Amino acid sequence: MVSANKVTKAVIPAAGFGTRMYPITKAIKKEFLPIVDRDGRAKPIILAIVEEAISAGIEEIAIITQESDRDLFLDFFQSQPSPELWQKLSSENREYSQYLQKLGDRITILTQSKPEGFGHAVFCAKDWVNNEPFLLLLGDHVYISETEVSCSRQLVDVYKRVNKSVVGITIMSDEIIQKAGCIGGTWQEDKSLLNITQIYEKPSLEYAREHLHVAGMNEKEFLGIFGLYILEPKIFDFLASEIANNERFKGEFQLTTCLDKLQSEVGAIGYLVKGQPYDTGMPLFYRQTMIDFYN
Repeated sequence: MVSANKVTKAVIPAAGFGTRMYPITKAIKKEFLPIVDRDGRAKPIILAIVEEAISAGIEEIAIITQESDRDLFLDFFQSQPSPELWQKLSSENREYSQYLQKLGDRITILTQSKPEGFGHAVFCAKDWVNNEPFLLLLGDHVYISETEVSCSRQLVDVYKRVNKSVVGITIMSDEIIQKAGCIGGTWQEDKSLLNITQIYEKPSLEYAREHLHVAGMNEKEFLGIFGLYILEPKIFDFLASEIANNERFKGEFQLTTCLDKLQSEVGAIGYLVKGQPYDTGMPLFYRQTMIDFYN
């Protein structure tokens, strides 16, 4: 039995079509687009995300995919290279291949039957999560910590202290907050933990100024969702309710609306992550990530 505040599972939704990266996503899944990681290796983005989860002490990972993509993910994480390729690999790369196999032993591929939104994809992991807290990572973001402790590990450590859902937050300018989830609340004493009072998906600037601005911050700055979460299994109750009642936001079942209900009913903490999220889901952001991520 997992202890109440130990996080051993992670969920990575990766079932989108990647329409913002078209036409390259006609040829390759966006999660398999290349990135040169800080270890100097060229790897698919999904591998960098899996390794981020592992850095937090995660033992099991579920990747949510479309049914048609299931074999693609299984092949990468759980299949050996062909004998011809194996013969051409250096001894170092053969060791790395064995490392990938060990990662694959920790990975379960789950499927989303149809594209119904981010919240619906997360809900597909309900049975697998099995009533435990879990780390949620985005399938098109990579992360760089400003400390020796990875971004995901920072959230896990905070969860152990507060024993309630933790939403990673970052400072965003008023120019982009309309494109992100925005969080309002009051700082605790150290100004790294936020008592959340509202979570709102892509607010207008007028709404954000009136309802979501946090006291003590620059008037042109807001708190946006970082893209990492530690969620208690209670989140599935709110997701189930919205799905059953067909409560959609812009045509899809969202996570943010359920996060707001979660914080309102049982509470949640925002944590100002000491690090930077990098979006790989849009062409110019992906280009900048390729430049910055290795440095």
